[in-house]
Amino acid sequence: MFRGVTALVLAAAAAAGAVLAWLNVKSLVDIAPVTEGQPATVSVVYNPPLMLLVLVLGTTAGVLAVLGVAALRRRPRRDP
Repeated sequence: MFRGVTALVLAAAAAAGAVLAWLNVKSLVDIAPVTEGQPATVSVVYNPPLMLLVLVLGTTAGVLAVLGVAALRRRPRRDP
């Protein structure tokens, strides 16, 4: 039971880390006008290393959640 609970706690921590990383993965930058007299535009730029971190943390959270639930659902078999 301890192993299952530990896996679920680590899964929750990895999921929280993925959410925090995703909130910081994008930033807005100003783009200069293409021609004179046109307004400047704003574009979204994503940070690739943080996107990779989100992918790894999300995958780890999913795997640990499945392993934790499987460990908690496992019951010792009784002989009849």
